[in-house]
Amino acid sequence: MSRGEPQDETTREDGRHTRWDGHRAQRRDNMLRTAINAIERRGSEIAVAQIAAEAGIPRSVVYRLFRNREDLDEQIRVRIIEDLMSELEPALNPEGTIREAISDAIAVHVGWVSRHPALHQFLGVGAVSPSPGAKIVAGTRTAIAVYLAALLDLQLARLGRRAVPAGTAENVAFGIVGLVDGSVNRWVSRPPELRTSVEDLTEFLCDTVWGTLAGAATRLGIELDPDFSLAGEAEIGTPLDSP
Repeated sequence: MSRGEPQDETTREDGRHTRWDGHRAQRRDNMLRTAINAIERRGSEIAVAQIAAEAGIPRSVVYRLFRNREDLDEQIRVRIIEDLMSELEPALNPEGTIREAISDAIAVHVGWVSRHPALHQFLGVGAVSPSPGAKIVAGTRTAIAVYLAALLDLQLARLGRRAVPAGTAENVAFGIVGLVDGSVNRWVSRPPELRTSVEDLTEFLCDTVWGTLAGAATRLGIELDPDFSLAGEAEIGTPLDSP
């Protein structure tokens, strides 16, 4: 289109629509950040009116940006999960030894929960019956377990001198994720005076996860060494019946 050539009505409408979409996305992003900060200060039972007040807007404006309270809660959970995973993801790509990989991942997870107990509660993982809007949380746990199962499958297949029964790594991975979840959820739900320190919980979980891995490997005739490296081609254990 040459300079000075008039734009047709469709072009002008598309331009306005695009600018409005960008503005709306920015307002949604600001609202989600405000909501997360408000939850951190006020607790997980915060009302929409309180979130709106924190943002300095009428409550009605919130519902122009989100379909309903369920939509708002779901998007908040998505954002919380994104923030958590930005910290946890590097620890899920292990380097160093098995002991270090376990310690790094658990320390990051427990540390995040201890710093953000209200966000953890809002996710619904601490409740006996998580809310229907917490599907993103269950999906994230499953994704972590599936990733861990693939990593275990790779290592067990490389170390084993016989075929590993199908589903073994998945059983172990989902068991570990459930164990860590259950322990952390219970820990964070207790009053501070009735729970162990962050360091004690982290150490307990590291020992327990290692024991689970070592026990599963022993059933397969493999002896794992916690100080063998996971990096490159280094082996993480040796068969129990090797000479």
